Amino acid sequence: MKIAIAQINPTVGDLTGNAQLILEAAQWAINEDASLLLTPELALIGYPPRDLLIRPSFINAAQQQLEKLAQQLPVELAVLVGTVSPNHTASQLGGKPLFNTAALLMGGEIKQMFHKRLLPTYDVFDEHRYFEPAPTSDFFTLKKPRSEEIVKIGVSICEDLWNDEKFWAQRNYSCDPMKDLSDRHVDWVVNLSGSPYRAGKQKLRKAMLSHSARRYGIPIIYNNQVGANDDLIFDGCSLVINGSGDVVKSLAAFQTDLQIIEWDFNTSTFVGDSANIEDTQLLDSDDEIWQALVLGVKDYTRKCGFSKVVIGLSGGIDSSLVAAIATEALGSQQVLGVLMPSPYSSEHSIEDALDLAKNLGISTQTLPIESVMNAFDSTLYNLFAGTQFGIAEENMQSRIRGTLLMAISNKFGHLLLSTGNKSEIAVGYCTLYGDMNGGLAVIADVPKTRVYSICKWLNESRGREIIPNNVLIKPASAELKPGQFDSDSLPPYHILDDILYRLIERHESVPTIIEAGHDCQTVERIVKLVMGAEFKRRQAPPGLKISDRAFGTGWRMPIARGKDI
Repeated sequence: MKIAIAQINPTVGDLTGNAQLILEAAQWAINEDASLLLTPELALIGYPPRDLLIRPSFINAAQQQLEKLAQQLPVELAVLVGTVSPNHTASQLGGKPLFNTAALLMGGEIKQMFHKRLLPTYDVFDEHRYFEPAPTSDFFTLKKPRSEEIVKIGVSICEDLWNDEKFWAQRNYSCDPMKDLSDRHVDWVVNLSGSPYRAGKQKLRKAMLSHSARRYGIPIIYNNQVGANDDLIFDGCSLVINGSGDVVKSLAAFQTDLQIIEWDFNTSTFVGDSANIEDTQLLDSDDEIWQALVLGVKDYTRKCGFSKVVIGLSGGIDSSLVAAIATEALGSQQVLGVLMPSPYSSEHSIEDALDLAKNLGISTQTLPIESVMNAFDSTLYNLFAGTQFGIAEENMQSRIRGTLLMAISNKFGHLLLSTGNKSEIAVGYCTLYGDMNGGLAVIADVPKTRVYSICKWLNESRGREIIPNNVLIKPASAELKPGQFDSDSLPPYHILDDILYRLIERHESVPTIIEAGHDCQTVERIVKLVMGAEFKRRQAPPGLKISDRAFGTGWRMPIARGKDI
């Protein structure tokens, strides 16, 4: 029996477009003589749909689209479609009005429904807000082509496979759907997934699935969504794993993929060669993050209806990396770089920005801002009389640049890409309504040290200078006053990034971070800066998530709070 795996890229809310993706995959599956087609979690409506799920009209439209899809699919093909379905007992017994569902479509109708049991509420997940957990796990049967022999296929959805206490050393939920399906003596388990990317997750996911398959002696087909929706990136990397724990099929990372795997009724295994399989998923960390960010920019731009982007080019490393990512994602003709030198801009910064644009093949515009600065100074002269030049004047330069970039965005319909990195956004070393302006913060979850690492990797992997060498070696500076360097305001980035990693991702206390070897005053100052910058981050554009803990959907810190934190 041949099973088709459709690792597709749905768009949230695009019911018609997503159904078309499934139909196209179904036609391909029929051409490959497949008996079953698998789609990702919530493939019909897109993941994550968030508060679209509280709109009755959207739920009704999704149900109608599912019924229409069942009639349009080839009658000889069974298809598992990720969708939502109403919880009809909610009004009488209480509970949430919806299930997160895998619908089995076959023979022109909806044959069976399987509902997600484990509903995550950590990090970016908030599924208890919308869904009722299913009480039991279930399976369906398929006949072997031209035979009466059947196979029992257990169905699970994403988190349902993330609760093996022997792998995690604890249970996060009271039940384990994989064990329950094992108790029902299924031949193999499918998992429709919408598992967001973070750096290193591919290795963890593979280890977890291999452990579960080996523990229960049950093969697993894991089908993950690919693409990006809002701040979340989905890496795909779908897997087929035999009961031995060996991977016999792996789908591509960060791109759509359609693959066939064959079930052998004689050996009760999937046919493959785990010894010779090309593992395209375990990438170098810089390569992996690069591909994730490129996909994030490409999909965010396309799904939000933009075709071109505009970026402020300062000659610094952050804007250089963002421009390189955008060029890779969209093509050089779709990227506009804008230079906005002030009297404090160094000559080499202008040259570095122009060299970068030449290396990338993108067009540029230069808009000097000295005359605009003078106009601001003149307007504020009487009010600011008797005060010293300081942060307010420095930030005015950034806000002038932000205003000009937004004017270009509004005039020509370009998406403005913000260029701030995680290190600076964390401590508030950024200007609200200035360099924080934009529709997407591309590297908002990338620490400064990683920015340098990716840029060096990019030049090495391309075999030529993409990021000008001077950008890589010169001291970082905002150039908002003479002789200014980032090190005047912040500790060296390798120290800052380690403190931030311990504080933000590992949730370590101040004493613990100090015990790790960091200076007490530095740690206390950084923690204070992080807490004080929350109001800025709340007003920042969405940023692409690539870490365990990003300043986005999963970050829910109060702005107004006491001092004993």
